[in-house]
Amino acid sequence: MEPFRDPALPAGTVGPVGTDPAAEAARAEDSALAAACQAGDLRAYERLYALQGARMKNLARNLLGNPLDAEDAVQDTFLKVQRSIGSFRGQSSFVTWTFRILVNTCHDARRKRVRKKEVANEDETGESLLPELRAPSSHPALRLALERALAELTRHQRDVFLLYEVEGFHHSEIAAMLEITEAASKNTLFQAKKNLRGMLEAPRSGDAAGAR
Repeated sequence: MEPFRDPALPAGTVGPVGTDPAAEAARAEDSALAAACQAGDLRAYERLYALQGARMKNLARNLLGNPLDAEDAVQDTFLKVQRSIGSFRGQSSFVTWTFRILVNTCHDARRKRVRKKEVANEDETGESLLPELRAPSSHPALRLALERALAELTRHQRDVFLLYEVEGFHHSEIAAMLEITEAASKNTLFQAKKNLRGMLEAPRSGDAAGAR
């Protein structure tokens, strides 16, 4: 069974994205939320957290490997959003802009952790990199194999894979978050899937015999 999601239009979309009433409503709410945050309305930040907090924590957990660091990253992200809200120009959606800050915050945290040599400690404690992958990874052995394979991807491939396959973002959103083109996002996802399949597929009988 194909383990990755189909890059089709989301359910409820009819024709081009701009004609979907649900998408239009989401864009309108996003714009209103951004405007309220720029006006200093604390309730707008609470609304942003209510709408995206769980998703942000899940992504941070997947990028950083443990819930405590993820919680810190999300808190840092909201502080940065508040401090930087004046620089938001609407070139992407407000939510996409917020997730871009989160991804960068997670990468900063990982770099600091590497400098402190904490990565080895995480390996020893056996922390799970991906706690909430979809059904195909529900089997413990497959989950462990996928976690190990993901660790072998480049950071860029891992980011795109997690944002697309785990968090369900579209390539246009991923491109804005990572400051790349949509074509680059699609190509990176293709390479990530190709590499993962190569690492996860069972050895052929001839290969296994030759290894004896």
